[in-house]
Amino acid sequence: MRGWLIVLSLLAVAGLADAGAAQQPHTSQYAGEENRRIKSLSADDIDELRRGGGWGLAKAAELNGVPGPAHLLELKDDIALSAAQVERIAAMMDDMRRRAIVVGERLIELEGELEDHFRQRTITDAVLKSLLDQIASERGRLRYVHLSTHLQTPLILTEEQIARYNRLRGYGVAACDVVPEGHDAALWRKHNDCG
Repeated sequence: MRGWLIVLSLLAVAGLADAGAAQQPHTSQYAGEENRRIKSLSADDIDELRRGGGWGLAKAAELNGVPGPAHLLELKDDIALSAAQVERIAAMMDDMRRRAIVVGERLIELEGELEDHFRQRTITDAVLKSLLDQIASERGRLRYVHLSTHLQTPLILTEEQIARYNRLRGYGVAACDVVPEGHDAALWRKHNDCG
């Protein structure tokens, strides 16, 4: 009997050791990202930039009731856009995408240069400052491309269309009053600053 207790104790200790090894409390949240070509940009980030996507840069407009062209076109039937409105918004979107792709490619290039300097150990304070200034400038230009396009849409839409767009997108619905299915109510309220 005593022999079995020793064997069971050893198995339990081994199990705890395996459990502790699996948790590794010091593992970085970035573990695995060291394999990226450009560490500061995920593959999804690069895809978004290369296709001229919004990359979340127009939230100041979008979340304050100033619609963007991509979502307007997605909802064109639901908000009753006329053929002329669709044509103008599509042209705006094409122009925005074209400009965003150019700036996005430059941003990717600069992030790649920064990456290369760190990888090759050729980074200096002067190089770092110069590249960060350029990256910040391009990011600002990219944000301008998206936000300035949002500024044009209210000139094409009626107030009713804008209101309908915002309702369809879920804006103006009190996040504190409606907890989406599958979400923990307390965490949802906490993350939405419901007090």
